[in-house]
Amino acid sequence: MEGNVLIIGASGDIGVAIAERLANDGYQLLLHYNKNRKKIDEFSEKLDKECLLTVIQADLKNDIMIKEFLNKLVFPVDYIIFAGGAAHFGLFQDITEQIMNDMLTLHVKAPWMITHHLLPAMIQQKSGKIIFITSLWGDIGASNEVVYSSVKGAQNSFVKALAKEVAPSEVSVNAISPGYIETKMNNYLGEDEKAALIAEIPINRAGLPSEIAHTVSFLLDKQSNYIQGEIINVNGAWK
Repeated sequence: MEGNVLIIGASGDIGVAIAERLANDGYQLLLHYNKNRKKIDEFSEKLDKECLLTVIQADLKNDIMIKEFLNKLVFPVDYIIFAGGAAHFGLFQDITEQIMNDMLTLHVKAPWMITHHLLPAMIQQKSGKIIFITSLWGDIGASNEVVYSSVKGAQNSFVKALAKEVAPSEVSVNAISPGYIETKMNNYLGEDEKAALIAEIPINRAGLPSEIAHTVSFLLDKQSNYIQGEIINVNGAWK
């Protein structure tokens, strides 16, 4: 086996694609989800039972549940993939403080706490990789997605800063920044809106979750160890 991978947000389209690819690559999986247990169960049925170490449910917008989640991590973790999250659409002036708090906790505080919990063992072993799935909007921003853009930008900054801090300990930290990927997160768009977006993308199509999963696999490969603190754009040359 290639090692134990904790996938945060494993029930999303990108999370499932990552889990499937890494299982095929020979990794053992620890899968986190919040609401979509059915998706996890459907995926788990296809897996070799030796590949799946545990499945843990937790609402990572909740401080108490974050701590409970950490207490349930009884297996060693060699790699962390932060593939979870939630978007929020609307004018910034209409956003409530509760939404702000939820988005900050889910995308920033929870990854901080999970990394803080697991990082000491990686440093001690002089081995480990942490990968964030961030967003194009974390770099350039998006109207009507101000809070989402902000927290994804925070993830990018965290990756760059932590990578410098832990590089001497041979722990790598990187991010993958997708553009428009064909997932349920984009179901709020009408067909005309999707067509207009795709028309702006030089490669003239939406990206696929499997392409994000392939990039994760590439970063986990030992041949990629010299890549450190990078935000890798996977966006078809959009923006």
